Amino acid sequence: MRIQTRQTRRGLAGKAVSNVNIRRAVENIRANTTVYTPLVEVIVNAIQAIDANPNGVRKIKIQAIRDPQPDMYGDVLPDIHSFSVEDSGIGFTDDHRESFDTLYTDMKASQGGKGFGRFTCLKYFEGMEVESRFLDGKQMKVRRFSMGTQNDIIVDETVEDSEDLATGSKILLRTLKASRSFEKKLSTIGRNLVEKLLPYFVTEDYSCPEITLFEDGALPIVLNDYLKNDLAADIKEIATSASTFTLNPDAPEAFKVRVFKFYHPRSQKSKICLAANHRDVAGSVLSKYIPEFEDEFFEHGESDGSGRNYIIKAYVFGNYLDRHVSLERGGFEFQIERDLVYGISQTEIEAEAAAAAKAALGGEISTRQDRKREQVQSYVDGSAPWHKEMLETVDITSLPLNPSEDQIEEHLQRAKFSRERKIKATVSSILAKSGLDHLEDDVKAVVESISATSKNDLVHYVALRRNLLDLFEKSLQRRTDGKYESEGFVHDIIFPRKQDSDGIPFASHQLWLIDERLNFTSYMSSDKPLNGHPSDRPDLLAFGNRIAFRGDNEASNPITVFEFKRPNRDDFTNPSSNEDPIAQIVRYVNSIRSGEYLTPVGRKIMVLPNTPFYGYVVCSLSTKVEKWLEEEKNFKSMPDRLGWFYWFEKINLYIEVLSWDKVLRDAQMRNRVFFKMLGI
Repeated sequence: MRIQTRQTRRGLAGKAVSNVNIRRAVENIRANTTVYTPLVEVIVNAIQAIDANPNGVRKIKIQAIRDPQPDMYGDVLPDIHSFSVEDSGIGFTDDHRESFDTLYTDMKASQGGKGFGRFTCLKYFEGMEVESRFLDGKQMKVRRFSMGTQNDIIVDETVEDSEDLATGSKILLRTLKASRSFEKKLSTIGRNLVEKLLPYFVTEDYSCPEITLFEDGALPIVLNDYLKNDLAADIKEIATSASTFTLNPDAPEAFKVRVFKFYHPRSQKSKICLAANHRDVAGSVLSKYIPEFEDEFFEHGESDGSGRNYIIKAYVFGNYLDRHVSLERGGFEFQIERDLVYGISQTEIEAEAAAAAKAALGGEISTRQDRKREQVQSYVDGSAPWHKEMLETVDITSLPLNPSEDQIEEHLQRAKFSRERKIKATVSSILAKSGLDHLEDDVKAVVESISATSKNDLVHYVALRRNLLDLFEKSLQRRTDGKYESEGFVHDIIFPRKQDSDGIPFASHQLWLIDERLNFTSYMSSDKPLNGHPSDRPDLLAFGNRIAFRGDNEASNPITVFEFKRPNRDDFTNPSSNEDPIAQIVRYVNSIRSGEYLTPVGRKIMVLPNTPFYGYVVCSLSTKVEKWLEEEKNFKSMPDRLGWFYWFEKINLYIEVLSWDKVLRDAQMRNRVFFKMLGI
């Protein structure tokens, strides 16, 4: 006997027909579902239907249905547009039918059912059609219907007697919507389904029904074989000692981790998979927590030298996950970061799972970490020796796999800043104490920390000096065209032209190349008019502070004037030259002494008859220059004959004429002991 439902607001046996805005329900489905979500939903319902029919055959058949026409190029598989899922379960009894017709039904709540999963089918497919055989008392019947797209969840329903001997259902997911697509190869789809349904295959004390994926004209794929058949296994479980953990001491929740190797990973990354009610729901890449999981791993063959790549997937199970999975099973109700409502966040769970995955991989991760540590050590030894002391304590775990030099330097600088901040906090804590108990021990610990940090800065500074000396030496060499660098080029290494110390930081000048005392000057002017308008301008003018005095513009402070001449140049000694550097310095000094020049802020430069002046001329000491200094300028030679000096007593001016080679050699000599101590 056939029963046809009436198209009224009353259904079978007078039961109310649903009245749901299905279109809005589908539109509100969250974006973190995929085309696999409805297919997995139907397969899981089939598994549950089989579990509810203990005497039946435990088999599920999934048929992929392709477009009738091949790809326009003719050599590519046609697209898959529909799926049929057939099971040997209990079928759509009246109770199951009513549950399907009820939004947010609680019929399968004990199995993690949310009463909403079927709506994901209409998000990705044009329609869903059901044909189901079930027992009504002792009579076998067949129920057919479609899932509605307007207000009724069940439409076009028929129920009639059946001659079939076994119960079961066949669900058709009909026609993928535009812009949706599955992979072309059936084997790829099968592998993806295994990954998403893996909890069913690996749950202890549970036998998953045989699930077969097939299409017309092709060999079927038994999904269970991905784990059962060791000869062709694409998935292998790894035992781990860190397989369980507990979170939230106030209300403890237990979790279990199972770690698997997935071979032939294509473009996938190693991942943490949070499972709920036997389904892979959400997760993150493992490299988020342990960078060594960024790349694929390689497993060598036993004898023939072959091997294959693999990634890691750590599946996490727990009642907490089952209870808080979202309606669409595309995520969880708890927060990704710190969760104040439910107590445990996704990040906390994933961090523990990552630790378990690391323990499972053991040597592979340790090898990669050792390689990363060697990279950091090599960078510090070769380019950043000022970080050597820090390497003993800095944690490089969070550094990316195969980090660049910039990433290493940034990581070490952050570690340095963190250390300095802790030192400041410790000092503040000590000063805030009212008593003197343990003061000596506290101060000793802080001083040692400060010393270590300061040592790093000193090493950095000395290493930069070494680099500057190498650059300075190269600038004094003859170029391939036979010429030397201009005096301006060399000048800029020592102190940038057209600048003063108000405009550039302390570390941007290299006056220590000439005299270490020049680091303590209060104002420097480089190749700038002294009065701020066109006038004589020395190559470099320094208002210096003696170390014992810190006044800005005091008559007792020395003033230093520099003149630089290009390497290998000596034409300034000619009688007709107006670039006599000694005469220029004397002229500058006399002008300053007579009060013609002002400070940068417009104040008169304070000088007295006994204000000391120093002059430096840096040039190449050719035979012509030496003869000129000795015979015309009455200068005295230094013992190494790389420098000459003279004292202008009447104006309190002492001038040295130095060769570029002497400046370089003396600077190297002064710093050699530091370079040796650092091994650079």
